[in-house]
Amino acid sequence: MSRGMNGLVALVLVLMIYSTASSADRVDVLLKGGAVYDGTGKAGRVADVAIRGDKVVAVGETKDLTPDWTIDCTGLVVCPGFIDLHSHSDGVILEPATRANLNFLLQGCTTVVTGNCGSGPVDAKTYYDKVDRLGAGTNIAHLLPQGSLRSEVMGSALRKPTDAEQGKMLKLAEAAMTDGVWGMSTGLIYVPSSYAETEEIAAIADVVGKHGGIYASHIRGEGSELLAAVEEALKIGQIGKTPVHISHFKASGHENWGLVRQAVKRIEEARAAGQVVTADQYPYNASSTSLDATILPTWTLEGGRSALVKRLDDPETGPRIRTSVTNSLAKKYNGEVIRIARYSPRPDWVGLNLLEIAQREKREPIDIAYDIFRNGGAQIVHFSMSPDDVEYVMGIDWVATASDGRAYLPGPDKPHPRSYGTFSRKVGYYAIERRTVTLEHAIRSATVLPAQILGLKDRGELKAGALADVVVFAPSEFRDAATFDEPHRYSRGLKFVFVNGKAAVADGSPTGGLFGRALRRQK
Repeated sequence: MSRGMNGLVALVLVLMIYSTASSADRVDVLLKGGAVYDGTGKAGRVADVAIRGDKVVAVGETKDLTPDWTIDCTGLVVCPGFIDLHSHSDGVILEPATRANLNFLLQGCTTVVTGNCGSGPVDAKTYYDKVDRLGAGTNIAHLLPQGSLRSEVMGSALRKPTDAEQGKMLKLAEAAMTDGVWGMSTGLIYVPSSYAETEEIAAIADVVGKHGGIYASHIRGEGSELLAAVEEALKIGQIGKTPVHISHFKASGHENWGLVRQAVKRIEEARAAGQVVTADQYPYNASSTSLDATILPTWTLEGGRSALVKRLDDPETGPRIRTSVTNSLAKKYNGEVIRIARYSPRPDWVGLNLLEIAQREKREPIDIAYDIFRNGGAQIVHFSMSPDDVEYVMGIDWVATASDGRAYLPGPDKPHPRSYGTFSRKVGYYAIERRTVTLEHAIRSATVLPAQILGLKDRGELKAGALADVVVFAPSEFRDAATFDEPHRYSRGLKFVFVNGKAAVADGSPTGGLFGRALRRQK
């Protein structure tokens, strides 16, 4: 080989070595000098976080790395992206106006779980494929919704399934688990989920358990029935050999305040005996659902709205229903704690409670409720929880933070503010401002804990090798701005959000990128 050729080979080798070293040392983003809370519950420490591609490649000392983009995080908190275990964004995450999920991105959420309360798409493969094709602002993980599953097989029938129907539900459940759902949800105050008996649900949970999924439940009662409903959830988990997760854990109704502490004691007994049981909570003293589900007996809803109206007018069933609704409203201060969030026939009622509306209309609250029943129903906000209970539950180490909200754009309705402020309220208001819990506890409840509950192995903790879902916020500024009177207000104080390594929020503003993915559970 000639001397010139030897020199050329040497030069190529040097360039290859230099290129390899440069590639190994180069990173896309360096978050420098922030207070890093890794999600495990440890106190924060000043450190750097380096991102290359869709992965975190270093947490700690990064002096040997060469970043394309350095962000000075001095005085800021850097932590894993928040994981919302309980979202109702199933449909809106596919719609052009709301698929960016801005109201959740701006409170630090990078992953939301759909299919909750027994409602949502049953065909997980088609749903996941749409998410990937259309794009989403956050990652999407899905649960098999038992109520929608039952409806697909047997409509809203108030009866036990036949053997053939049960077999079809089990087959669909098997397909959903194979297609990558993370478990099954029930909404046992909603039709038709509520029409299923314990054994029917447990049989489906058995399929879920064999695939390693969880059983997440809006349990059958959150008021005086709370303890019995918790027992049913535990039983379903035992039969199905699947972890049990209780959604939006609370005791509802003034007469039931404090009962949640007995439920905690029972759950901790089950956990001590080896059963895997967890829960989630939104940090507010009001819930939100339909007026129907709040004050009507579930049997009245079989067959839909037209069947309900016939029952209201029936000489036999009508008086029974009226007595039940009267008793329910009496426990709710004659409707004073029930505020209309959305009701298209009378937009002027939005933001008012039933008692206020009745006084304006010079009628009784029950008559206002009946107007709503007859004209399509309404979404309501129900002020039903004790603030002391809320703070007690949020301090429990097996209770995650979750919104029970959905992707939203500001509009004329007045929904529950949890869709805009759940995570910023828990972290900013309760941890940083009130110090009800520590900041590391609040961050863990929104990161590592929900990842462990769901079974996400590569998200939730800020460490080398994890997928780069990362949040940066100013602790003195990060707060919820949404209120019950003004719910369409985005959270403030968030500086950056990275979803799969891409900046979805930069310098406090959304970038417009749809960097979320459909997250399919792998065996």
